[in-house]
Amino acid sequence: WIMNPDMRRFKEHRAKNPQRGFTLIEVLLALALTALLFTLLSTGMYVVARDWNENTERLDAKLDESLAILQIERALIAAFPHSFNSTETLLREVYFDGEDDRLSWVSTVSPQRLAGLTAWSIDAVSGEGIGVRTAPAFSDDPSARLDNVETRNILPGYDLEISYLREPNALTREWTDEWLGSEQGALPLAVHILFRATGAEGSDYELIAPIKAWRHRSIMPNSLGAGLG
Repeated sequence: WIMNPDMRRFKEHRAKNPQRGFTLIEVLLALALTALLFTLLSTGMYVVARDWNENTERLDAKLDESLAILQIERALIAAFPHSFNSTETLLREVYFDGEDDRLSWVSTVSPQRLAGLTAWSIDAVSGEGIGVRTAPAFSDDPSARLDNVETRNILPGYDLEISYLREPNALTREWTDEWLGSEQGALPLAVHILFRATGAEGSDYELIAPIKAWRHRSIMPNSLGAGLG
């Protein structure tokens, strides 16, 4: 029997280059490398997802803060010289009670977009943030209704610093840290509020709200505060 030359060359090639399979060590090494790659990939995806969630939460918090401050600014710009008969002095007084860390006033803006005038109150709640209360103004002194309303903490981690613009005379304007509508008979020309962050990660916010309707139609303002001297 004579072997075909091609068959002979094939057998000689197989004899010189025998086929080899994967050893157990090579299989285990490949599995270990695959597991390591999956671990690195999953860790990276977890870090990316965590950072994304944290950034989204920070963005949502900043958006909520900005909306709350915008609503306060709108309510201050729309401040109204609400008057009522005082049961103590029996005189017609303008409702506006402002100090350096709290403020109560009446506005034509309502957070629920309700008709009529709304009494607002903002103050710094120690260790908690900025508290806001709202109540209907009606035609009397709204102080009692505001006191009975539960405070909503809208800006945790913030403190207040408030000042009021007055005009002692036609040539002078200055900021003061107190304004009582019952004494001035009018509203200030503007209100400046600094929302100061108490934490290291927070950012300060500042607003200046000019008040157009600062004067009541039938009550003569005090010239020292309203600038009619």
